[in-house]
Amino acid sequence: MAATTHTVTNQPPPLTGYDVFAADPALTEGVARYVAEEHLGEVREELGRLGRAAGSAQAQRWGEQANGSPPVLRTHDRYGHRIDEVEFHPAWHRLLGHAVTAGLTDAWSRPHGHVRRTAGFLVWTQVEAGHGCPLSMTHAAVPALRAEPELAAVWEPLLTSRVYDAELRPVARKAGALAGMAMTEKQGGSDVRANTTRAEPLAAAGEYALTGHKWFCSAPMSDAFLVLAQAPGGLTCFLLPRVLPDGTRNAFRIQRLKDKLGNRSNASAEVEFDGHTWARRVGEEGRGVATIIEMVAATRLDCVTASAAVMRQAAAQALHHTAYRAAFGRKLADQPLMRNVLADLALESEAATTVALRLAAAYDSGTERDRAFLRLAVPAAKYWVTKRCTPMVAEALECLGGNGYVEESGLPRLLREAPLNSIWEGAGNVQALDVLRALRREPAALDAYLSEIGTARGADHRLDRAIRGLLTELADLEGIEARARRLAERMALVLQGALLVRYAPPEVADAFCAARLGGDAGAAFGTLPHTLDLAAVVGRARPVVVAE
Repeated sequence: MAATTHTVTNQPPPLTGYDVFAADPALTEGVARYVAEEHLGEVREELGRLGRAAGSAQAQRWGEQANGSPPVLRTHDRYGHRIDEVEFHPAWHRLLGHAVTAGLTDAWSRPHGHVRRTAGFLVWTQVEAGHGCPLSMTHAAVPALRAEPELAAVWEPLLTSRVYDAELRPVARKAGALAGMAMTEKQGGSDVRANTTRAEPLAAAGEYALTGHKWFCSAPMSDAFLVLAQAPGGLTCFLLPRVLPDGTRNAFRIQRLKDKLGNRSNASAEVEFDGHTWARRVGEEGRGVATIIEMVAATRLDCVTASAAVMRQAAAQALHHTAYRAAFGRKLADQPLMRNVLADLALESEAATTVALRLAAAYDSGTERDRAFLRLAVPAAKYWVTKRCTPMVAEALECLGGNGYVEESGLPRLLREAPLNSIWEGAGNVQALDVLRALRREPAALDAYLSEIGTARGADHRLDRAIRGLLTELADLEGIEARARRLAERMALVLQGALLVRYAPPEVADAFCAARLGGDAGAAFGTLPHTLDLAAVVGRARPVVVAE
């Protein structure tokens, strides 16, 4: 056939060769907002390097390869010895190694550590989301281990190291380490107090032998795992290393890897502890939930951040495609209805990014007020942002038409990834009920939340009306549990609105308040009032590509 029938026209260039950090005003402005002037240049340079790597064709190929070749479980070696190892494509190791080198497992040892790590996590997750799981677990294990200073002294320097050391070796011979988590059991799910895994004390103080089964073990190739088990004194947290101090393998049996909807590059496993599985206690017996609670909060923030990253990449792809693709005589992005859709996607992305950075800044401040604020804001934001991710990505995919439904576009991978963070670290009902728990048990949390949103009162009449409505809901406790999802949603939306009114350009704040708080939009994306400055909202969010 004549080659002329396959002339390619009216197709956008690839979205490569750009700085993912610098191309996102919501992110760059947020970093500048929360990082002190004396550190801002260093942080911008660090995030710019990561942003340019994330926007490179090479990193994008790594993401495609890691997802195209999921991990494989090897239970035995060729001689029949039990090894329980998970093999990954080299691209996975390149992604993970780059992330560790960039400091994405460490928010604890640097000024503004949570803001700079959250921003970096948001940038690098846009390349490939699956390897974010071990990054998140490793980062979040640090506050839990601090309940046992002797263990923290050994493990924290390795967990926060910028050396990616993938070999299974005794901790004394490691230059860097990764941590996983094994909490969930088949009979209990989110109700970890129903766990049946047993922990029997050994002769040495703090040492136990574990027996049981874990239904989900995150990142089973890691060097150590935080697990919950029933000790004589009740549910307790333990650190379970893969390799014992003498160099032998711990009894950590990987039964199978889960066949998941998305997150394909990452391994999630069922694991067995056979009565000879050695572990060290972390914290007091019977205080397992209290010990891991800060780890849970840290990983929930990462759920918000990862969802914001998936949203941003989906919006970036839609904005880029429609800026080049023409139909009916005009570029798609210049057509009023498509502009409405794009502006709505941009709003959702900016709101998610803005709230993620505010939560990170609250972690960095460490004030009593911000700690109380996080107690309510983290589960509310985790509930809402992760819920919005899936429909938002689906709408972005539609902007590419049939091209978006093809794997090569990258949008199907984003769509499969989108629901994960809503499930991980407690699904929607768990988050909504946690909001209620904080309201009932910690009055300071509500005071801090109201103080946060109160700083924006008077700036927008729709936000003011939404705040009054929220206060009315909070005053009515009748049937509050059945309304917990509605309450969490309203709290998250009001918080996002207050932050955008304070910090975003007027056209962004105006559009968000009209659509999300004022009720002046439909349920579907692309139903914003036509009188808004939608062109400015779209122009702000569109990624700019420069020569690689």
